[in-house]
Amino acid sequence: MPTDTALASPPPDTTFRTDIPGRLDRLPWSRWHWRVAIALGVAWVLDGLEVTLVGSVGAVLERPDTLGLSATEVGWSGSLYIAGAVLGALVFGRMADRMGRKRLFLATLAVYMVATLATAFAPDFAVFAACRFCTGLGIGGEYAAINSAIDELIPARVRGRVNLAINGSFWLGAALGAGLSLVLLDARVFGPVWGWRACFALGAVLAIAIVLVRRHVPESPRWLATHGRLDEAERIIAAIETEIRATHGPLPPVSPDCAAVAMRRRAAPGVGEVMRLLLRRFRQRSVITLALMVAQAFFYNAIFFTYALVLSRFYGVPEARVALYIFPFALGNALGPLLLGPLFDHVGRRRMIAATYVLSGIGLALTGWAFVQGWLDARTQALCWSAVFFLASAAASSAYLTASEVFPLEMRALAISVFYAVGTGTGGFVAPLLLGALIESGSREAVAAGYGFGAALVIIAGLLALRFGIDAERRPLEHIAPPLGSDE
Repeated sequence: MPTDTALASPPPDTTFRTDIPGRLDRLPWSRWHWRVAIALGVAWVLDGLEVTLVGSVGAVLERPDTLGLSATEVGWSGSLYIAGAVLGALVFGRMADRMGRKRLFLATLAVYMVATLATAFAPDFAVFAACRFCTGLGIGGEYAAINSAIDELIPARVRGRVNLAINGSFWLGAALGAGLSLVLLDARVFGPVWGWRACFALGAVLAIAIVLVRRHVPESPRWLATHGRLDEAERIIAAIETEIRATHGPLPPVSPDCAAVAMRRRAAPGVGEVMRLLLRRFRQRSVITLALMVAQAFFYNAIFFTYALVLSRFYGVPEARVALYIFPFALGNALGPLLLGPLFDHVGRRRMIAATYVLSGIGLALTGWAFVQGWLDARTQALCWSAVFFLASAAASSAYLTASEVFPLEMRALAISVFYAVGTGTGGFVAPLLLGALIESGSREAVAAGYGFGAALVIIAGLLALRFGIDAERRPLEHIAPPLGSDE
């Protein structure tokens, strides 16, 4: 039952106690949790769709009867998408801490929807690049608001596997993007000239359907509590409990450790205060999180934004068949978080982060060596990448999990935004541009050197996580990082 403090809103800057976090963490997994996971996890489906579309139609966009882009311009469009995501994360992440998770994960979806529809009508590189930048704005904002909401709504005992599975849903979008491009680029459907435009237009249609589902996801009761809106938080959690009790029977008691969590009603900290906290109080956590984000961003974007270019330039894969090679790649990426996710809750965060980072780095380095030696064809190259990214997908998802669970609630969305922005801004912006230029050089050795650099980054990041990471598995968020200003 709720405590008395959960029924009245405290005055500003007053410390109070609430059992809301404990009540959320004790809930059995239910249809309600499935609805939340699906509605919010679609953000990664959209991101996977967008990234894969550019990868799949990259060669088509180089045709003179489409946009006539160069390989470098294809790389630039990927980098501008990342730049937009970085800016969107910073702007919307700050707003998510101030205005709430729900408002922002609806607003950012609207930004994405308009921008990807506009992409379908781009007449030249300048407009196409601008639309990609704006699409990135919406996707970047999604990351901060949704990662915060997921961690705050999902029970602690399964938070790791659920977070990884949701982040891994990026690859459902990748498969969808590959399938759309394969069908729509077919001369019997739309063909290359109009097919790439239809791909982006259908992405906007998918976003409209998601709005209808996502509007039923409630605001985070944890966020409401720390902003003093305890009456509203109580109504939401009571409704959740009533729905779950109807199908699962009596609910388990709240853990004594979480029966009364100390919070303080206060405004969301400003950017300056958050930066001071990250650089001082949470310095070690900040270094680890940044290393994980930079490494996975470079690793992923180096490969995926230039995937189609490697297949077409070095293996002679026809542009209309590039999407076929994305399916095994997407399958490996999707299965990694699903199959390895439970180990992050049972074996532990530090061990599993280190294992997936280091092993994926070794795998990419070996694949690069085989590429230089000419031992691979298009099919075996795709299979090697699939095996490497089975591990790398779980590793990359764990970076987002780390950023979202090791910092206090009041600054969670902005902290996610900062590390996503810095990590992706350095690793993600540079990688497509660098690899695009290396591929355009036609040198296998140059491309393999780029892969080797990405492999070194993830190995170093994995070793740092093993030594200095946080054992966050199965622990309440408030125990990992107590709310700011709490009296504990």
